Amino acid sequence: MVEGLGLVVTPAALLHSSQTLKLVAIFTALTAVLTLLLHLYREYLAFVSLGPGGTPPTIAGFLRVKVLGCFALQNPYQPAPIPPRFKDSPGYLVNLPIRQAPRPETRGIAPHRQITQKPSKAVYEKLAQEIQNMGASNDNLLIGTSCFEKHGTGLFSVSPAKRTCQGEICHAHPSDGSMHMTLHPADAKTVLEAGWAERHPIARGGWFERFVPGGFLMVYAPRNDEEIETVMRIVKAAAWFVSGRDGVREIGKDSVKEIAEERRDSGYVSAEEAAQ
Repeated sequence: MVEGLGLVVTPAALLHSSQTLKLVAIFTALTAVLTLLLHLYREYLAFVSLGPGGTPPTIAGFLRVKVLGCFALQNPYQPAPIPPRFKDSPGYLVNLPIRQAPRPETRGIAPHRQITQKPSKAVYEKLAQEIQNMGASNDNLLIGTSCFEKHGTGLFSVSPAKRTCQGEICHAHPSDGSMHMTLHPADAKTVLEAGWAERHPIARGGWFERFVPGGFLMVYAPRNDEEIETVMRIVKAAAWFVSGRDGVREIGKDSVKEIAEERRDSGYVSAEEAAQ
């Protein structure tokens, strides 16, 4: 028994108070854990809802993406600094029009998808056919299953430069009409500033190139025929860069013609090659 200030505290009361504190602590901890699990479950459902992509829709795949999310770019609209080895190597694109604002909403890392401003079925089918035609009409290009996505259609270079997944130039996402592709740093800057794309969340270069190239962009889905033309110009810029040479051609009905932009050497070499 403890006496003080006119109060009498018995051992039983102390024990009851201690047990109450323990119960409160346990309840608080369980509430925190359950809240965290509910949050993670909702995020997992959101991850799965993005559809198939480069990461399997499993718990392990989800956790991998969560870890990568810790390194995601803070501002995917800001162009990356142009590496020294590209300083004297201009890009391919000239006079790219400004995309009508606003930018669409996007989510995820792998998969990385466009959530708003999705194209109509007719517009996407026309875009997909343009990509197919480009691959079929050029001996230096081919159509195959996307190496990055592990499903869906991708456009590849027959003689690729380094730092792409088996020479993949681009792939389109049937679920949202957007595309991923690798561009020359100068072209990436042009496309980003014109509002046509955003950087992939982990397109940081360096160690992260084991996942995606440093110049990896999401190009937003075209909304009409005019935007399809612009997006295809960007695809051709990606083909020029990934091929690493002056070998991207369009074949018309009557003759072979060079793509409209001035031909240049893309200057694409790996960081290791540039250091030699």
